[in-house]
Amino acid sequence: MGIATTELTPIEQTAFLTQYARALDSRWARPILADMLADEIVGRIDYDFAGLGVQTSVVCQSALRAKMLDDRVRAFIRKHPDATVVDLDAGLDGDFYRVDPPSTVDWYSVDLPGIMALRDEVLPTHPHSHSVPASLAEKHWPEGIPADRPTILVADGLFAFLSEAVIVSIFRRITDYFSSGELAFNDYGRIGWVSRIAIKLSPQKMFKDVGSQWGYPGFKDAHHPEMWNPRRASCATRSSRRGSQGRAVPSGRPSTPTTASPAARHPAPAW
Repeated sequence: MGIATTELTPIEQTAFLTQYARALDSRWARPILADMLADEIVGRIDYDFAGLGVQTSVVCQSALRAKMLDDRVRAFIRKHPDATVVDLDAGLDGDFYRVDPPSTVDWYSVDLPGIMALRDEVLPTHPHSHSVPASLAEKHWPEGIPADRPTILVADGLFAFLSEAVIVSIFRRITDYFSSGELAFNDYGRIGWVSRIAIKLSPQKMFKDVGSQWGYPGFKDAHHPEMWNPRRASCATRSSRRGSQGRAVPSGRPSTPTTASPAARHPAPAW
């Protein structure tokens, strides 16, 4: 019998969606991300993953988002071999093991206490991989993470579940605490009222679970986050409309709820 998950809150359980999507990708003959550890982790947990009803388009976009963010982290580490990496919504993601950074890099995984406790049970331990059980809504969350090294912070899917006020506070806390670095995150584009209704009415558990936690409608202009903090500026924006090796990403019809838009953007602000 797998590890129980009954103590997790609904917001913590949203980590299962992306984890299962990465696991499904690893089972394909031609995976995008090829995260075999993701499938091992899914196999250790007592949860009805199949009941989520994860669609092929969601698998593709989840894998592409992770791959693009991994590449961004690798590029940062090449420039800064003594870097600190901070995953702001780590969930059960094994990104540390995919990126495989040198021993000069320290990696900090931040998420809510319940999902972090499960993470510590199912992921391998490593002397340079550190768990930070904390809510990003609390000001003290970065305490204990080195502030004086070049830092790249990653947020995959996080901001959709937060209010804009909380997102702004996170941006400001980052630049107040860390001396320099980048923040790489994905945005889904503006989520209109039609999509919101479709999410609520969808028969699939995946959309009901995610839609009930949706907090921020997104933005159309990739430079919009620059308004949140005058100390940072966007240094790059990429689209995930086309995948690895130019492979097109299947996407649902406009009225079909998805966890990412057909062209999810990946802004990388620096300060």
